[in-house]
Amino acid sequence: MNLFLAVTDNEWFRFLRSRGPLEEVNFWRPGAGAGFRALSPGEPLLFKLHSPEDYVVGGGFFSHFSQALPVSLVWEAFGERNGAATFDEMRRRIERYRRIPPAPHEDYRIGCILLAQPFFFDEPEWIELPRDWSRNIVQGKGYDSRSGEGARLWEAVRLRLEAASIGARAELGREVAEPAMFGEPYLVRPRLGQGSFRVLVTDTYGRRCAVTGEKALPALDAAHIRGVAEGGQHRLDNGLLLRSDVHRLFDAGYVTVTPEGRFRVSRRLKDEFDNGEPYFPFDGSELWLPPEPRERPGRELLEWHGDVVFRG
Repeated sequence: MNLFLAVTDNEWFRFLRSRGPLEEVNFWRPGAGAGFRALSPGEPLLFKLHSPEDYVVGGGFFSHFSQALPVSLVWEAFGERNGAATFDEMRRRIERYRRIPPAPHEDYRIGCILLAQPFFFDEPEWIELPRDWSRNIVQGKGYDSRSGEGARLWEAVRLRLEAASIGARAELGREVAEPAMFGEPYLVRPRLGQGSFRVLVTDTYGRRCAVTGEKALPALDAAHIRGVAEGGQHRLDNGLLLRSDVHRLFDAGYVTVTPEGRFRVSRRLKDEFDNGEPYFPFDGSELWLPPEPRERPGRELLEWHGDVVFRG
């Protein structure tokens, strides 16, 4: 198993630690250039604070990397889970790291490393740096958890996670059985939060509406096929990238997608509103769907929408 020890903004860490348990955070980069290929989904990214606080202080489990996203979209998706109290504060931090003057109307493009199930250690639990860590490292360093300094570091993290898991179960009055299996090759199958769902769906669909082909990001929404309030989950197979007006019609049942991946428009759109001309030309058209079958909408979810929501 790989792990990545990342140099972390101290303010970002302390702000998020103060917010209590979180299901996801955005470990963002101020630039939009370089990609991130150090981890596979489920592998851990650990936080190392800037000097002089040279310690490993927490981490999270990698779920997705998105390159060059507008900061406005990132704030809408994650809000305070970006590690800042306000949008303006986040923008100021980007400007500080880029060493540029404020540009109030610039929608900065940044890189986003999305982490599920983040954990933040209290100061007595902070871990000494690996012996081979260099002060010249700017972004971070990868390790193999099975050998050398990587194994020593992961063992220290694992023990703290297991202790926290046992303590949480004891506080809830639950029986403490076997310790959590944090040593498995894939520690966590990342359970997406709302923000990660939005970004993952946006990237998987090539940042364009599956129906209309619209590419203007501010006009696009990550739509749930089965809404969370109705038992749906933040999963890729429960998502579609739709233009915002198409999304609203989809949620209201005036349009749907068949299990075969074709768009359908209800006649009730015309009957009830004496309109719908922009949508009827798409009726029966084939959606653009991701090439990987595992990334496409679940057939049973589309059947549910057609049977329960669609006003056919």
